[in-house]
Amino acid sequence: MEPTDRVYVIAEAGVNHNGSLETALALVDAAAAAGADAVKFQTFLAESLVAPLAPKAAYQRDTTSAGESQLEMVRKLQLDERAHRALMSRCQARGIDFLSAPFDLDSVRMLAELGLTTLKLPSGAVTDLPVLRAVGALGVEVILSTGMATLEEVEAALLALEAAGTSRARVTVLHCTTEYPAAFEDVNLRAMCTMRDALGVRVGYSDHTTGVIVPVAAAALGATVIEKHFTLDRTMPGPDHRASLEPGELAEMVQAIRIVEAALGSGRKVPAPAELENARVARKSIVASRHIAKGAVLSDDNLTTKRPGTGVSPMRWDDVVGTSAVRDFDENEAIEL
Repeated sequence: MEPTDRVYVIAEAGVNHNGSLETALALVDAAAAAGADAVKFQTFLAESLVAPLAPKAAYQRDTTSAGESQLEMVRKLQLDERAHRALMSRCQARGIDFLSAPFDLDSVRMLAELGLTTLKLPSGAVTDLPVLRAVGALGVEVILSTGMATLEEVEAALLALEAAGTSRARVTVLHCTTEYPAAFEDVNLRAMCTMRDALGVRVGYSDHTTGVIVPVAAAALGATVIEKHFTLDRTMPGPDHRASLEPGELAEMVQAIRIVEAALGSGRKVPAPAELENARVARKSIVASRHIAKGAVLSDDNLTTKRPGTGVSPMRWDDVVGTSAVRDFDENEAIEL
């Protein structure tokens, strides 16, 4: 993912395939049809990621099998190397980038061996120094989510990536609120701009709120990357479906981001080409407020301003007042100098 002026939209499939390659392939198709730039999965080995006694998060307990441990849940959701290759092939066929987030060292190595040139690091990796070093040593583009992190922790993660060999110029930092779904009042979207200014990095936003309003707002604030979870069906069992968009909603989000992207423009305050003709109609010129004889002194008493704006601009009023009329002017006729 090389830097461009275009917002890079990542459709986050994550683990919403529920361990099914068929469902994962359908997610690739849906992301491509929605117009996303990339579809992103998660790469992990359950035993390398989760200790046997690790508890589930509250949102995971609410959306997965009761009595099931986090390790048991995660084990059902992992995709092997064969599945990754199948997904990469489908992405190539559909014209969409394949991305995945490694959650452990073995997964970093596997994605590197698969030839990925961009790695997405999950929020949990912000404080995982071994993973940061392993990814930093690869010299690939890095997208780093920063949910749960302080500014100081994000800076420390960037320093770790740099020390391992990946320059800050190759890192995009995503603001994120790690809750599923995240409440709007917890988003703190301005923190994205704070990281950009304080850390000197490209920034973006990984969204866990419901709907599309917040990611579109992030695009308006200058996000270079937008990531959003999506699913084929929000009612499916699994930890992330509830906070995900369905395919039609994903397409709406992409379209809205593209509209915002176009509307942001160059930032130079100049008239749009379409405005130039309207300016002739909407602006005014200096005109005679009554008949003026040739040689008469032009003054506040015999001049006024009226549309159209095809004559002398009213901003030149002080230049005109006190001069002599170069000819006779009828009432409402534009003054000539």
